[in-house]
Amino acid sequence: MCLEGKVFVIREKSCTFAENLRKMAKDKIAYVCSNCGQESAKWIGKCPSCGQWNTFKEIRIAADSGSQAAKNAGMTMRHGGAATMFGGQHSDSDAKPMKLRDISSIDEPRIDMMDEELNRVLGGGMVPGSITLLGGEPGIGKSTLTLQTILNMRHRRVLYVSGEESAHQIKLRADRLAKGQALMRASVAASDAGDASPAGNASPAGNASPEAAFDHITILCETQLEKIFTHIQQVAPELIVIDSIQTIATEEVDSSPGSISQVRECAASLLRFAKTSGIPVILIGHINKEGTLAGPKILEHIVDTVIQFEGDQHYMYRILRSIKNRFGSTSELGIYEMQQGGLRQVSNPSELLLTEDHDGLSGVAISAAIEGVRPFLVETQALVSTAAYGTPQRSATGFDQRRLNMLLAVMEKRVGFKLMAKDVFLNIAGGLRVTDPAMDLSVLAAVLSSNVDTPIEQGWCMCGEVGLSGEVRPVSRIEQRIAEAEKLGFQHIIIPKYNNHGFDHKKYQIEIHPVRKVEEAFRCLFG
Repeated sequence: MCLEGKVFVIREKSCTFAENLRKMAKDKIAYVCSNCGQESAKWIGKCPSCGQWNTFKEIRIAADSGSQAAKNAGMTMRHGGAATMFGGQHSDSDAKPMKLRDISSIDEPRIDMMDEELNRVLGGGMVPGSITLLGGEPGIGKSTLTLQTILNMRHRRVLYVSGEESAHQIKLRADRLAKGQALMRASVAASDAGDASPAGNASPAGNASPEAAFDHITILCETQLEKIFTHIQQVAPELIVIDSIQTIATEEVDSSPGSISQVRECAASLLRFAKTSGIPVILIGHINKEGTLAGPKILEHIVDTVIQFEGDQHYMYRILRSIKNRFGSTSELGIYEMQQGGLRQVSNPSELLLTEDHDGLSGVAISAAIEGVRPFLVETQALVSTAAYGTPQRSATGFDQRRLNMLLAVMEKRVGFKLMAKDVFLNIAGGLRVTDPAMDLSVLAAVLSSNVDTPIEQGWCMCGEVGLSGEVRPVSRIEQRIAEAEKLGFQHIIIPKYNNHGFDHKKYQIEIHPVRKVEEAFRCLFG
């Protein structure tokens, strides 16, 4: 009996040892560069990607890498009745090859985010089972935008996971945003009704009480990924917000939260959960000093949509720009105005971006720009002065610096204005960053206006891309630009000559001036 007991103990220990060996065999040892995220199967002294020395760190990655918890939570949600964009066919057990002709092309209905600007940037709303990454500078309003959005989605259960703020801080912000949004709605309703009475007694959520307005939101202050998936199974949300992805860590990776390996593994697990369950996930991410999203580049490849919140903290306007979108266009743009009570959607940015009265001021030109499918008129300001030092300065705010240098070279070579000994400062009014090439003509007009100290008459606007030979190249969506300029009361618009056909001129009251070269545009403006 004693011998059998000993044998039993030995067998038990050998089984345990064998299980540990099997677990260890499943684990993967990798070496990751702490500077750029380059992965290697063995340790090397110099990183072949970034060229830094002694940056490779040894990490242990489990076979599942935290995805087992994601799979379990996803399958629980799917079998619990959650909608899935794959018709219940996306799981490890029933995945199989399918003929392309047998796959349905009918899109799943988009999730209305109750925000017109956000819906436009997302391509019509959020797709079920998708992951959206929202990035931006610190303090720009990422958390404010997300919390304000989910406060209005009272028809959907939301789980807000915060790794940066306490539950008390989130509640204070939610109270402030709810009250501010209620005052905005009351103000709009009063202006529409012609009543200028104050709306100080408005409820934070319209007609509903504050408690009822917050019933659909569950707050979780947790940073461990496995515990988050456990709470997801208990709450059964229809939308998940992670604030932020750099604070989440899985216990399967031996590194600190925010490291390249942690961000990569946590994002992969969340992706598996979203695709398995059909529940959309919003990730809030930070950016580094270069302006790109912090973490490995693969983070942007993993997610379905990448949107960036831009703007200057000293200005009131914020730009929501789509960087990547698997379900829509990447050229869409959303504009918000930061107010004390939260973010206000700007439906007509042209009226807010234009100065009311700039008559008699030189160096100001109005351009008909388009970002995405939205036309708006933007004010271009330029200042040309004599260089105080030997090397002239070239500065651009909201415009590409290299393109400004190219345009100045075109003006000097093709038009004959000498700017080599002068400082040139360019600013796009309102704190916007505009990438439309049709801004070229207004930039040159503003620079020339400031150089000769001659203002451009009111009622003139322009659009056109400028080539290296001084020609004015055609631009897209010319009719939308003309219609927007006419709607805002402009009497003259300068367009490229190649855009002066293909549309009915009689339906526009604004006078159209087609030009072929930059010199012709200058003659129209300055005589």
